[in-house]
Amino acid sequence: MQKPVTLTTTRKNFHLPVDKILPFLIPIIVILFWQVSSTLGWLSSSVLPSPMAVLQDGIKLTVSGELPKNLSISLYRATVGLLIGGGIGFVLGFINGMSNTFRLLFDSSIQMFRNIPHLALIPLIILWLGINESAKISLVAIGTMFPVYINTFHGIRSVDPDLIEMGKSYQLTKSQMFFKIIFPAALPQILVGIRYALGVMWTTLIVAETISASSGIGYMANNAEDFMDMETVVLCIVVYAVLGKISDLVAKSFESLLLDWQHTGRSNA
Repeated sequence: MQKPVTLTTTRKNFHLPVDKILPFLIPIIVILFWQVSSTLGWLSSSVLPSPMAVLQDGIKLTVSGELPKNLSISLYRATVGLLIGGGIGFVLGFINGMSNTFRLLFDSSIQMFRNIPHLALIPLIILWLGINESAKISLVAIGTMFPVYINTFHGIRSVDPDLIEMGKSYQLTKSQMFFKIIFPAALPQILVGIRYALGVMWTTLIVAETISASSGIGYMANNAEDFMDMETVVLCIVVYAVLGKISDLVAKSFESLLLDWQHTGRSNA
């Protein structure tokens, strides 16, 4: 006689890590309080529209194509400006960091120029370049150049001299010395500069698109302000906040990818 087969199911407990929940806790609480305050009439829609109203406005502008079009223009300006400014900053930081002659020749002038608020150059750039794309990209490039320059220069100058001596004892060539010792040692500082430059990039673009633009997210916010369209104004602010957060996450991902050797070395130690 066969024994009856009993099916037993094991219940698995899935626990979400606390470090995955905590970053979203405060934003969720703020949005819930914001929505409740708007629903109960504590917040007037003329002062601050509810999150649902902002979301509905975002859906409407997305369906009409206005939001995707202006978003793509802003992303283009930000990306090109960062590539130009970050590239120039990296090259100058590399040259001045590697050569004492170039450092004495250029660094003092760059530091003086760095202390000029780059947003104060807006009237001059408009007079030189007009209000076309080159003016906005130039502003972003100027704003992002200095964080990358400072951190690249500092990273290269801060390389452990013992590592340099070790490379010389192994008779490494100049290119081998740079790619195997100097650049990996300076990379963490360079990535800090890029991460900081990403924040400056969006701040500069917001101002540039608000003052002299006929397209972009900043233009949308400025245009909505003229028509007292609070939903669109708040939507543009939220879009900039989301873009900034995505940029920061991308920078963190590059740090984790490019600096994985540091964690590997620590775990093996």
